[in-house]
Amino acid sequence: MYLGEVVGSVTSTYKHPAYHAMKLLLVRLTDAERRWTGRSMVAVDAVGAGVGERVLVCSDGQAVADWKGWDRIPPVREIVVGIVDKVELR
Repeated sequence: MYLGEVVGSVTSTYKHPAYHAMKLLLVRLTDAERRWTGRSMVAVDAVGAGVGERVLVCSDGQAVADWKGWDRIPPVREIVVGIVDKVELR
């Protein structure tokens, strides 16, 4: 699981059927102190996140299958599974 920040959305008119009616977000991965790690990814939005929000990203196709109630793992890897309220370091 990763921490990230939504920096935009992705629109694709031609895509695999598994992506039909799914919102795609551009997520910049960050560390606990909100510093960019140098990686970005496109992730399916399962929680209604928006630009500027800090999110949890799961990198497991099985999570997408579970969320959609599918029997087979789709060709979808990253999924936003939470909106972060706070990160506390000790």
